[in-house]
Amino acid sequence: MSTTPGPAGSTPQSPVGIDELLERVRAGYERVEAREAYEAAQAGDALLVDIRYAALRERDGLIPGAHVVERNELEWRLDPQGSHRLPEATSHALRVVVICNEGYASSLAAQSLHQLGLHRATDLVGGFQAWRGAGLPVE
Repeated sequence: MSTTPGPAGSTPQSPVGIDELLERVRAGYERVEAREAYEAAQAGDALLVDIRYAALRERDGLIPGAHVVERNELEWRLDPQGSHRLPEATSHALRVVVICNEGYASSLAAQSLHQLGLHRATDLVGGFQAWRGAGLPVE
C-alpha cells in the first residue's frame, strides 16, 4: 500500500483522489447557489471573485461587479494582511464567493481561503455556467 508522507513526526497518510478531496473540502462550508450569490452581492454582503482563466472570460463574458483574480494570485489578493490585497479585502470576516467555470476549482480555492482565516469564503455551485444558466447578468 502506497502512502503519502505527512508532516515531520506524523504517521503517513493514504493518498486521496480528487473526488474524495472535493467531498471533504465541501463538507467544511456551505456552498451557495447562483441566485443567492447574486442577491448577496447586490446587497453588498458578498464579494464575487471570478478565477476563470482569460480564454473562458473572453468566450463567455463577465459577471458585472465581480473581481477577476487569476487563481494563482487569489490568496495574495484576498489576504487582509497581505501587501498585494484588493482594496476590499480588509477583514477576515469578508464573505467571498469564488467562481470558476463549473464549480470544481472554486471549491479548492475557497478551502485555501479558509486556511488564510477567511472563514466566510465559499464557492458557487455550478460556477459561471450555473450563473449564466440562471439568467443572471453577464456582460
